[in-house]
Amino acid sequence: MLVVMEERMRTMARVFRRECHRVLDSERTTIQGADGMLMVLQLAMAGVNKQERGDFGVALSEVLAVWKYFLLDKLQLSHKDIPLPQSYDLIRKKYDCFLKHTNTVDLIDVFSMFKELRLNEDPEEPLTAMQMFQFLFGESESSENVKCQPVCPATPSCKAADCSPQIQRVVRRVFCSYLGLLVNSKNDLALTYTLDNPNRSLGHSAFTDLRHDACKSASSLFLTVTSFVRAIQLGGKGYAPPESHPLRKHVKGLSEFLYFVDQCQDILGETTNPREAGSKLVSSIRAALVKGRSAGDPVYLAAEESTKSLKERIGQIHAMHTQSTVGTGISPARPKAYAINHATAYGGRETVKVLMALLDEEALALPCRNKAELLSEDHAALNGSTGACLLALYKSPEAPTGSSPKSLRNRVLSQQEHIKSKVVRPTIRSQFACTYKEEELPLNRVLEFPSTSQIPTCVHPAPKKANSECDNGMHRRFKEATNLRCDGPGQSTLGEHSGNAWNQAGGKSTQPEQPRRATGTLKRKLANRECTEQGREENQPPQKRPPAKAATGGPGKRNNKAVGKKLIAGQGKLTGFFRL
Repeated sequence: MLVVMEERMRTMARVFRRECHRVLDSERTTIQGADGMLMVLQLAMAGVNKQERGDFGVALSEVLAVWKYFLLDKLQLSHKDIPLPQSYDLIRKKYDCFLKHTNTVDLIDVFSMFKELRLNEDPEEPLTAMQMFQFLFGESESSENVKCQPVCPATPSCKAADCSPQIQRVVRRVFCSYLGLLVNSKNDLALTYTLDNPNRSLGHSAFTDLRHDACKSASSLFLTVTSFVRAIQLGGKGYAPPESHPLRKHVKGLSEFLYFVDQCQDILGETTNPREAGSKLVSSIRAALVKGRSAGDPVYLAAEESTKSLKERIGQIHAMHTQSTVGTGISPARPKAYAINHATAYGGRETVKVLMALLDEEALALPCRNKAELLSEDHAALNGSTGACLLALYKSPEAPTGSSPKSLRNRVLSQQEHIKSKVVRPTIRSQFACTYKEEELPLNRVLEFPSTSQIPTCVHPAPKKANSECDNGMHRRFKEATNLRCDGPGQSTLGEHSGNAWNQAGGKSTQPEQPRRATGTLKRKLANRECTEQGREENQPPQKRPPAKAATGGPGKRNNKAVGKKLIAGQGKLTGFFRL
């Protein structure tokens, strides 16, 4: 029974493909199988919930309930026992819009158009509506497990047993999605499975940005990728997308994806033999999927098995087309009327016809029995991410709430790094340091002394001995002599704002301090005055200082007289004071 049903469905699809140019705008229209129909219905229900409730999501039980009602309603069967789902009209409208936007039709549309498209020599009704419902809903008895189970040798080292049926199904869908994208570039589901398989760093964020950009331009996902990458490569500086474009951060992965599709397009256009072209295309897809994987990887094994089976099937389809053409006695130069190229390259390129026949057979495959696995975890079989599915991929990421995702410790450390980057390194200054512009205090001064009142200053204790007072006086006069000449008390010739490194570091001021009131005896005042006069004479330039003569030996009286002539008043007394 199953073999008869499959043969009838192939006949129905063959008639549709032959006469579809009469009812459709494009001959590149592809067919969505049972699994594809269920995925599109799930996305349509999630979109309706987004409009009504604000949440893009739907429960699996709700999808299965609407799925049964949807099949009965579209096949025009009785559905009185099943309650009407909520917002069913909006779900049906969004479902039809998705198919029209992606240039695809489902199996029920093919079944409905068969009566209109069939010719006299074609069978009247290969299938009934109830048989179609049982096939799509999965109620028909099938030997899927027996048929799909690979023949394994008796040895325990069987590599095919390591590959699960889920991975085999997903890998084969990726192969067919690449081939379907070459035939129908508007198929968004095909691009969904091929965009990040193999891994091109085009995850959830990249797919969301791509989908939003496609919605703004009202175009397909593949056309959006092509327009963006071509504008960057060929548009030049004036026509290239700006740096603020959302897809700018994914330009590398999108360029790799488009480059691979261009390579497949070159194989499709340059190879004239359909069998050879199909073999090259399948081998290129297989090489991309198994790159970087070991021979024992489940994806590697599934890719090897899918490559072998697809090459064999492409050869069989090409042989069938060749026999049908030769058996009719019609020359290839004068094909049948329906084989003429009506609007696209369908009739003029044999490889495209072979690929479309292969995709039609894949759409007629038995539906997946585990619906939860198909809708919840099917998309995660290749990349290994847990919880990823087609619905989660179409769902936009959550908007940021404004709260920092980093902990307090990380934020403090990042702020400290930002402050350290602004620290001015201490530089080595020359003897003309007084001419440099004043800068801000170093960061260590700011951190250790946050208040200006706590900045340390070089304050020396008051002197207790005459020696200390004399030293302080000589030091002060030495600073006055080395500083710039002042026009008046407390003013410098460079202005009020000029200074030197000593003042900047918080040391003593260059302005002369007011002398303290003497609290000692008259003798101490006289000693201070003599110290001041002695320091003034010693600080004179070398050319103005009187040359010192070496003392000659002789009578003490003569030497004292000679020295007395050159000494100033009080100098002898001061000299004796320092000798103490």
